[in-house]
Amino acid sequence: MRVFVTGATGFIGSALVPELRGAGHQVVGLARLDAAVETLGAAGAEALRGDLKDLDSLRAGADDAEGVVHLAYRHDLSFSGDFDGAAAADRRAIDMFGEALAGTERPFVIASGTAGLAPGQVATERDAGATSPNPRLANAQTTLAFPSRGIRSSIVRLPPTVHGEGDHGFVPALIQVARDRGVSAYIGDGANRWPTVHRLDAARLFRLALENAPAGSVLHAVGDEGVPIRAVAEVIARKLELPLRSITPEEAADHFGFLAGFLAADIPASSAITRERFGWQPTRPGLLADLEQGHYFEQPAAVAS
Repeated sequence: MRVFVTGATGFIGSALVPELRGAGHQVVGLARLDAAVETLGAAGAEALRGDLKDLDSLRAGADDAEGVVHLAYRHDLSFSGDFDGAAAADRRAIDMFGEALAGTERPFVIASGTAGLAPGQVATERDAGATSPNPRLANAQTTLAFPSRGIRSSIVRLPPTVHGEGDHGFVPALIQVARDRGVSAYIGDGANRWPTVHRLDAARLFRLALENAPAGSVLHAVGDEGVPIRAVAEVIARKLELPLRSITPEEAADHFGFLAGFLAADIPASSAITRERFGWQPTRPGLLADLEQGHYFEQPAAVAS
C-alpha cells in the first residue's frame, strides 16, 4: 500500500515509518524542513514538501496515496495554552482529508487521545467523551463519521504519555521541574493514574489500524492502564538523588506551572477491546521500566568554549 503520513518525522511518526516499511508498504511523509526530507530518505521513505497549514500539500498527498495516517498536530499551539487553536488547525486538515478521500473506501487513520474520556474511571474504546471540554475529541467524532462518505476511517487514541527514547513530552518536562526545584514532587497522595504506551508499541497499532480496522473503529494504544503519579515521582527522585515530597493542590500551579492540571488528573484507560479485536499486545517496557533504563536522565555533554 502507498501510505501518506503526516507527522512522519515526529516522535511516533519516526517509529511508524520503519514499521510500515518493514511490512512492505511504500511511505510518503509530509516534510517542512530539509532535515525532515533527509530523515525520510534515510528511512526509505519519500518526502512531500508541506506542513499542516498547507492544505494543498495535504490534498496532494492524499490524492496520491492508497491510505493516510494523520499524526501531525500543532503541539506548539497546544503547549502554549491555545488548545482551541491547535484543535482548529487539526480540524481543517481532517476536513480536507475527508473531501480528498470521499468515495474511495481508502483507510484514513488519525491520532486522538484518551484524556478526558471518563475522568476518574477506566476509559474504554466505547467511551465517546461527549461531555469533555477537550476540543480534540470532537475532531475524532468527525473522523468516525467518515464511513458514511465512503472512507474506511478509524481513530487510534493515545494516552497523555507516549514514552521512549527521544521523548520531549510530559515526562521530560516533569524531570526538568524536579531538577529546577531540587525536589521530585507529586500532588496530594499521588494516587491518581496516567495511562501510558511505548512509542514502538503505538506505531505497531497504527499499522494494524491502517491495514485491518473496519470503518468507524476506535482503538486504544494503551500499554499501562494507569501508572500512579507518585510512582513516577519516586523513580525521578531516586534517579536524580533528590528528596520526594507531596505538595498541596494549592501549591501545584506555582510548582509545576502548566503541568499542574495534567498531573492532578486521574485518567486511567483500558485497551482490552483493542487487544481482543486486533491481536495487539504491547511488548516494550512500561513507563516505570523505561524510566529505570536511564535515558530520560541523560543530559548532553557541555561543549567547551
